[in-house]
Amino acid sequence: MLLTAKFAGILIMIWFYLTGKKAEEQGIKWAIIGVVGYWLTWWLADLLILDALVGTVKGGSAFLVTQIPVLISIVVSFFIRKKLLAEAEKNE
Repeated sequence: MLLTAKFAGILIMIWFYLTGKKAEEQGIKWAIIGVVGYWLTWWLADLLILDALVGTVKGGSAFLVTQIPVLISIVVSFFIRKKLLAEAEKNE
């Protein structure tokens, strides 16, 4: 697993925890939801997209292609966070 994927996972966990606390919700619960959503998305993107692309790319651009699952996971985490915030506002 790439170092950038691990680093992004830690940042997602912190981001969700702080957002949960700011929304006066359970920060730990939000952090767990965020990190599980990130890693599931990363795993699926790695399995479905990256495995298909790795054989076609060579050289320096291979590093950039291996970052695709990380970028997809960050985008999906953004939408998960947006959904959690909408539910928190609805519950107030």
